[in-house]
Amino acid sequence: MRLWISKNSEVPIREQLVTQIVLGIVSNDLKVAERLPSTRDLARRYDIHANTVSSAYRELARRRWVEFRKGSGVYVRARNDEALDDGLALDQVIARFFRNLREEGYSLAEIQAGVQRSFSMQRPDHFLLLEPDPELREILVAEISKATNVKVKGAGPEELDGVLTGAAPLVLYGHMDSFADRMQPKTDVLVLHSASVVERMRGQTRPSHDALVAIVSRWPEFLKWARTMLVAAGLDADALSFRDARERNWDKGLRSAAFVITDSLMAPRIPAGCEVKVFRVLAESSLNEIREFEERYF
Repeated sequence: MRLWISKNSEVPIREQLVTQIVLGIVSNDLKVAERLPSTRDLARRYDIHANTVSSAYRELARRRWVEFRKGSGVYVRARNDEALDDGLALDQVIARFFRNLREEGYSLAEIQAGVQRSFSMQRPDHFLLLEPDPELREILVAEISKATNVKVKGAGPEELDGVLTGAAPLVLYGHMDSFADRMQPKTDVLVLHSASVVERMRGQTRPSHDALVAIVSRWPEFLKWARTMLVAAGLDADALSFRDARERNWDKGLRSAAFVITDSLMAPRIPAGCEVKVFRVLAESSLNEIREFEERYF
């Protein structure tokens, strides 16, 4: 089977490999039990990085299109496998689409350009939160999900291959550097801002001097800045109990606290009977921007 690899395309090479191999299987260009080229051979043939080929093969194996045979190589799986990828029907439709266009005389380059134009004209169907810190990413996704009716996903720098399609990207101010070299220069990204200390503390009542206050989060930075703010607000450091929710028994004795300060992700997981105060990471102005974007473009 011949592959067409464009190194100047917006479509990542890994995704080009995965898509073309799947199309080769569903169109029967690649037969059941046929051995695919080795990672090294394919990388050398198309002058691409071996890690890219390896990543594509792992994705195909995850989707159960191919299988790794120890000491032998990568082979096409049987198509009647009951556990075949759930996207089989869609892949077959796409394969027919490509086959019909090729029969009409269009080259793969022309088809790819046309598909890309079509994608560029489509409205986004979800928000994509770009954030390198996985714990903060989950918190921000939780906050944005509460502010909008649109699906929200998250991605780190190493997960960008293929995930920007159909997405409206969001990123926290100052965090774009981790993604800059992995995105097209003209990609529109909505930049979000954190809530100020004043905004986070607004409306919070000061507990009594001897009250125990618990702070709960899976994100270490949340625990750090909560400590700084609360001590600055005059609370006794000895009256603060910090709970890293990644650790076992983080919720033990939590009901003895006067109230629990936590983030949007952990708030639903705090035991019943606790008074909960949620400190949001994102500024209200940024959440309003997201709502306005939703109304305008979704």
